Amino acid sequence: MNCDIDIRNAVEVLKQGGVILYPTDTIWGIGCDAQNEEAVRRVYEIKKREDSKALICLVDSANRMQRYFRQVPDVAWDLIEYAERPLTLILDGAVNVAPNLVAEDGSLGIRVTKEQFSQQLCYRFQRALVSTSANLSGEPSPRSFYDIPEEIKSKVDYIVQFARGRKSDGRPSSIIKLTSDGAVTVIRR
Repeated sequence: MNCDIDIRNAVEVLKQGGVILYPTDTIWGIGCDAQNEEAVRRVYEIKKREDSKALICLVDSANRMQRYFRQVPDVAWDLIEYAERPLTLILDGAVNVAPNLVAEDGSLGIRVTKEQFSQQLCYRFQRALVSTSANLSGEPSPRSFYDIPEEIKSKVDYIVQFARGRKSDGRPSSIIKLTSDGAVTVIRR
């Protein structure tokens, strides 16, 4: 299957409220429409993860990112532009996403993906996409498609064909929290 057809199929499943398994800029992820509360609930259920542990979202561009926050701090734009590897920002004032995706303090983790497949997927979907590692909660993250537990594969609605042979270096994204009062906290380098 070619990449374009794979993206089209994945987008169709996402629009119908489904959950997908797909390659990201870090590792294989479980994803769904970030605005669909029931789909987000299913992602927590598939991972066997408490819903008090926040999930992050992927978007295709910094411009799209601003749709999901009341205000994006100026420093966020520089961090995104100059990041040398995948960078997840946690920002205050999340809007336009499912309530069960927002942390208790009103923040949301988001990453602008620069990897070809996930960027095109987000672009074609035209919305933020939930992205969480394709592992059961507490287990190691998969370094390749073939490391993903069958239990997860059997519970998603669509599995992307593209990049199944690609192996990740296993490095998760860096995480920086930017609060509306100007505080900057590096959570993970």
